[in-house]
Amino acid sequence: MRQLAWLHATPKPPPGSKRAKAETDVPRLSRIDDLKRRKINPRMPPNPAPHLTDWLIEIGLTEAMGMGVGPISWLQIDAWASRCGLPLQPWEARLLRRLSAAYVAEGRRAEDETCPPPWHAAPTAREREDEEAELMKLLG
Repeated sequence: MRQLAWLHATPKPPPGSKRAKAETDVPRLSRIDDLKRRKINPRMPPNPAPHLTDWLIEIGLTEAMGMGVGPISWLQIDAWASRCGLPLQPWEARLLRRLSAAYVAEGRRAEDETCPPPWHAAPTAREREDEEAELMKLLG
């Protein structure tokens, strides 16, 4: 879900920056819409339980709350399962709620235009040292 949230997010420049002030009227594209416009198909990680993600998308990834969105509620999960005649196991209901919460959290984090994709691992100390050494070669 984090990958999907990162792709659905619409990156914004840092608040208070010159670009943020200059681009107030410019419509922005989500990352996925930008990739589609450039005819790039993002690679997604394997999904060991596609039925659960299909259910979550059917229920709704998020729920409107106050001035924004939040994870789907237990009431919404129960209503969906009841309406569909699907007896959810307790672990399935908990997982759907956790996936929705992860989607919301990543969506908020991913609004930062410098937010790396969640499928990239943090650089190791060795990788960082190598990059710094290359940079020192360039800068002298």
